[in-house]
Parts: sequence; C-alpha cells; structure tokens
Amino acid sequence: MSGANILSAGTASLILFGIFFGLLALRVPVAVALGLACLPIMLIEPHLSPMNIVGETFNAYNSFILLAVPFFLLTANLMNVGGITNRLVRLSRALVGHFPGGLAQINVVLSIFFAGISGSSTADAASQSKIFIEAQRREGYDDSFSVAITAVSAVLAVIVPPSILMIVWGGVLTVSIGGLFLAGIVPGLLIGLVQMMTVHAYAKARGYPTYPRATALEALKAMVISVPAMMTPVIIIGGKIFGWFTATESACIAVLYAGTLSLLVYREMDLKGLYAALLDTGKLAAVALFCVGTASAFGWLLAYYQIPKVLLEDVLSWGMGRISTGFFIALVFLVVGCFLDAIPAIIIVGTILQPLAQAAGMDPIHFAMVGIVSLAFGLVTPPYGLCLLISCAVAGIRMADALKDTCIMLLPMLGVLALVILWPDVVLFLPSLISPQFLR
Repeated sequence: MSGANILSAGTASLILFGIFFGLLALRVPVAVALGLACLPIMLIEPHLSPMNIVGETFNAYNSFILLAVPFFLLTANLMNVGGITNRLVRLSRALVGHFPGGLAQINVVLSIFFAGISGSSTADAASQSKIFIEAQRREGYDDSFSVAITAVSAVLAVIVPPSILMIVWGGVLTVSIGGLFLAGIVPGLLIGLVQMMTVHAYAKARGYPTYPRATALEALKAMVISVPAMMTPVIIIGGKIFGWFTATESACIAVLYAGTLSLLVYREMDLKGLYAALLDTGKLAAVALFCVGTASAFGWLLAYYQIPKVLLEDVLSWGMGRISTGFFIALVFLVVGCFLDAIPAIIIVGTILQPLAQAAGMDPIHFAMVGIVSLAFGLVTPPYGLCLLISCAVAGIRMADALKDTCIMLLPMLGVLALVILWPDVVLFLPSLISPQFLR
C-alpha cells in the first residue's frame, strides 16, 4: 500500500505526531488536535483527500456498540437527579462511616457503587466533587486531601464495569465486552480497598473525624432503600454476561430502569431535572464521541502507512516474555495517559501494542485490563488529568496544590497494577469461572 505513497512511514509519523504534540502545547483540545494533525498528510498525499477524515470519522460513529456511551452517561445523570445517589450515600455511611476518616471512606465506597452504574470517571468526579469537597472542608479535612481522594476514587468508574473504556476497547480491538466486564470486577474492588486503607492511614496521621457506628437497624434500612438502585449494575452486567442483551441494549435498559426509579419509585425527578440530565448527557457524550471520531481518523492514517509495524520492529526483537511485555505495555499507557485522553489512547496506542501482546502470549482480556487500569492513572496525572482538573475546579484550588497527596494515593494503586500484570488470574479468574467462552 505504502509503495506508491509520496511520504515514507517515518516522515508521515513525524508530521502526525509533531503537529499533534505542537497543537497540544498550544492548549488546543485533544480531539481537535488529532483531527488537525491528519489534515496536512491528506493534502500532501495524492491518493488521499480531506474527505478521508470525514469518511473515517463517520465510520467510527457508525457503530452500534458506541451507542452505549451516551446511554450509560444518561443513566448516571438520571440517578443523580432522581435522588438515587443520595440513597447510595446513606448506604455507604451505614457501611463505612465509623471507619477513621468516615466522610472520605464514604467517598470511596460511593465511587465503587457509582462506578457500577455510570462508566464515566469524569461524570463521577463532577458529581462526587459537588457532594463531598465542601462537606469535607466543613469537617476539617485538608483541601488537598479532599480533592485528591475525590479525583482518585473517581477513576474506579473506568475499571469497575460497566466502563465506557471497556466498550470502546471491545469495539475497536474486537474483544468480548462481557469478558471485560467480568475482568474489571476484582481489580476494581482491590483498588477501592487500597484507597480505603490509604484514607485510614491519612485519618490516623491527621486526626480526621469519624462518625458513630450505624446500628444494625439503620444499616438494614439503608440497604432496603438502596436495593432498587443497586439492581442497576446487576441488570447491566448480568444481562450482558448471560447473553440476554448486548452492551448497547443493556445501556438502554439501564436508562429505562433509572428513569422509572427516579420518576415513579423515588419520585424526586421532575421535567426540569429530566431536561438537565439530558442536556448534561448531550455535552459529555459529544465530547467523548468527537474524541472517538478524530482518533479513529488518526489511527487509520497510522495503519495506512504501517507505522505501528515500523515502531514495533525493534521492540519485538527484544524477545520479552509475558511479564516484561505486560510492564512495558503498562509503562507506555501510563506515559501516554498523561498527555492523551483515554479513548484516543485506546484507539491509537492499543492498536499499535496489540501485536506485541499477542506475540508475548497475553490473553486479549488480560492485555485490555492492563491497558485500561494503566490509562485510569492518566485521569489524575498532569498535564491532562481530567478528574483532578474537575475536582480542583470545584474546590477552587490549583492542581499543583493537590499533586503531592494525589501521588501518595497512586502508589498503592500502582501495586494493584503490578499484581494484575504478574498474576493474570486477578482479571481472568471471574471470566474463566462464569463464562469461559469469553477467553481466548
């Protein structure tokens, strides 16, 4: 294909990445920078035209799987507006409020519950910041700690199923989404656990307050009230795993269920609230899907010039084993995640690294989870850490002020990532137990 091209793979990659990183340095939004980086090559190469960008972008949108993205976002917004989040806060308080740093513990547990519903870390960071940062301020928590724990716990939304990143990964790299949903449960819970242990250590060191232990009756009441809300992730994940419906259909059913709960069961959502939820979903979904479109055009050009093959030729000659390949993949995603949104990173970098993972004998689901967990860190690492930016904006502090506490909280999470790489059964255990057909 590249024989009749004017540009070599090296020159094309220099133009693509040079313009892209140059635009990023000028603070151009990532999705726009990806699209603009493609334009010069489309104009230089006689076989291509700017219409190719439009065509490839449309091909990316023309995907049944990606319809799940706006529906999962709408589910999360309906639950916020409909008072469902408040019930989950009450349940979280009954379960962990008596632990040291009670309010921050509730923050982490609510993130685990919410992650099972929304699939979007940015939506989680925005709603959790509004709920917790001011409340923690009133109880004497340091601003840097409050912002860090809110942002860091929000990343659970991309690891605990249903996750938008899993849907994009499954759609782009042809991996079973049901298998990914099952694979994310154990690492997600482990990361939640190490976050709670980190809060415990901070609370002991800094004397953060604790709530009185809930009585058995209070805990039972909170649980009964929350049962309908807790059924949402069961419906989404169970339906996908047992083959009752696809990822997109499960997202639609989740919207209907959340809407029914908010309107008829809890009766806290009016038409104004519904309009606000739809508007917010439209904004978030537009950003996410615009990223998918321009990243796909960028990825198509990489494939056209066979740039991944050129980039990986040297790496493949290193003859790395499965574990060293896993750490190499994690390192690449950790670095890329600092500069690039997770969705374009999956479309571009995931496609490049897939042959390397296959050559090392990594299961596609294991490779996916190493990539997704690594990219989750990018949501709180500068300069692109979107969740950290959102939490800082809500708290009214600079990102630099929250950076030290954020880095401390990421260390035990890196331990979980290392465990996922060293011991694939952490992610493959549930898929192999419940649905072995999802594995290679």
